[in-house]
Amino acid sequence: MKKQVKYPFWLRKIFILFTIIGPGLITASADNDAPGIATYSVAGSRYGYSLIWLIAVITIGEVVILEMAARMGAVTGKGTADLVRERFGVKITTFAMLGLFIANLGTTIAQFAGVAAAGELFGISKYLSVPIAGALMILLILKADYKYVEKALLILTFASLSYIVAVFVVKPDWAAVGRGLVRPELILDRDYILTILAVIGTTITPWAIFYLQASIADKGVDMSKYGDTKIDVSFGAAWGNVISAFILIVTAATLHQAGIFVENAKDAALALEPLAGKWAGLLFSVGLLGASLLAVSVLPLSTTYAMSEAFGFERGLNRRFKEAPFFYGSFAFIIIISMLIVLIPGVPLFPIMILSQAMNAILLPLILFLILKIANDPVIMGKYKNSKLTNILAYSLTVMITLITAVLIVEPFLNG
Repeated sequence: MKKQVKYPFWLRKIFILFTIIGPGLITASADNDAPGIATYSVAGSRYGYSLIWLIAVITIGEVVILEMAARMGAVTGKGTADLVRERFGVKITTFAMLGLFIANLGTTIAQFAGVAAAGELFGISKYLSVPIAGALMILLILKADYKYVEKALLILTFASLSYIVAVFVVKPDWAAVGRGLVRPELILDRDYILTILAVIGTTITPWAIFYLQASIADKGVDMSKYGDTKIDVSFGAAWGNVISAFILIVTAATLHQAGIFVENAKDAALALEPLAGKWAGLLFSVGLLGASLLAVSVLPLSTTYAMSEAFGFERGLNRRFKEAPFFYGSFAFIIIISMLIVLIPGVPLFPIMILSQAMNAILLPLILFLILKIANDPVIMGKYKNSKLTNILAYSLTVMITLITAVLIVEPFLNG
């Protein structure tokens, strides 16, 4: 008889955690995509450690918003777009879907640009890396069911570990990191406020809300299993923002100290090598590639989940192509269009990304308001509607984001 191995308590807890994690970790990790890495790199290179406090605050907001979306999915078995259509009608749903499609298409293009940039850092032409990445994602989604897609996406989340290793390679000033965490600094400067909005906007996104709730419904989670899902969502948001903070710390400890400002993730990776050694640049590049590959699948899935729900088409990774042709066809369409745009020589990607970011900024307050109304509807949510604390936190976040967005939209006209 074999002797039973007794693992330490902390190791058993880790094993249990890995049986629970899924949609929450995938959603939060995909948030650290190519535009996200670029945003944190810009923040770190320009403002050093002074914005670390913001990531800590945003973590609370992200947990609240994503938990609300996950709970709605578990209670109703439906995605966000389904509930918006039923509660608010076709006109509002169509407007939201148009905005989501434009924003998500632009962001998907940015993800393929991230794949191209990461490939070039490893000496691989974008004319090879981008088609391979796109083909792999289409095959994965078309051929695998939900369980295997989730496992594949979870594997990609481990690429973010490279940023943790990179932090210890660059050896930051941990006392300065601590001060940036506990001493909030607010500079009344348009670029600084823009950076704050960009950090918020790349962390709490409309597509993440749509993807998480739809994947919870697709997975078949109900309230009897919701305890595990709540842990997954909370852990995922915390983990994702720890990675965000580490990206900011790496660039603050190196680029900011050297007076180097960057505008994208590729420039950050290239600038790191001469400052902190080849390992720092390599680790940053690995993280960029993994994050871009993860987001290349999650962003189109978010779009196709939402569009299918909004307009009454069958959806779900456990369905065959002939059962959900719109769901799978639109996923492939978004992937192919995004690939082709990135592969056009000399195509101006910056205006496309600015348009998608602008649509996200306009769409996010609307989506937050709509899901708050749904999450507080006793007819839909029953006894699982929002608590007073959840409402205070969620409405405060919604009002803050709305005001910042309004100021940034109006400000150029006032100055003009």
